[in-house]
Amino acid sequence: MVPVKLLVLGAQNTGKTALCVRFITKRFIGEYDHKKEVTYRCSRVVDQEAVDLEILDVACKESSVASLESSIRWADGFLLLYSITQRLSFLEVPRLKKLIDQTKQSLVLVANKADLEIGREVTTEEGQRLAKDLRCGFNELSVAEAVSAVEAAVFQLIRLVLDQQRPLPDRRSYMLTVRHALTRKLTRSKTMQW
Repeated sequence: MVPVKLLVLGAQNTGKTALCVRFITKRFIGEYDHKKEVTYRCSRVVDQEAVDLEILDVACKESSVASLESSIRWADGFLLLYSITQRLSFLEVPRLKKLIDQTKQSLVLVANKADLEIGREVTTEEGQRLAKDLRCGFNELSVAEAVSAVEAAVFQLIRLVLDQQRPLPDRRSYMLTVRHALTRKLTRSKTMQW
């Protein structure tokens, strides 16, 4: 099994814990204790690869910058969550991304509470623009309504992490392959009569 550690970040009341619980249990629960940091563990199969997941849900209100930076160093990938009904949570995303940029790359921006259209403060287009600026994936969803959308967002992030974890081709063997190909080509061109 491939170990993957994900960190869910966002302002308070954006649905971070609800997203984690929905992904793990497929159930939606509306109220949570916002004072605790919780690590969820589960196993999933993503693209025929067994993945051992750890998902850390931090209590952002309680987290110091040092604690947040430590959690960021721990994680392989990040779900940055904001609520479409809270513009301040949307404005918090670039600050969190800046903290992540110092160490890691794999992240997905998630706009939650799409079922609360009447209270919308952030448009889908604004979310898409921000994701483009941050160079990351984007998903607008409702944790309350669609477990499949939650799974799609998490699986998108897992795929990014797995791609980052795969080793690059061995540079020496690649250079040897290129050298042999060029040598064969040069040898052929020398034997040809003009």
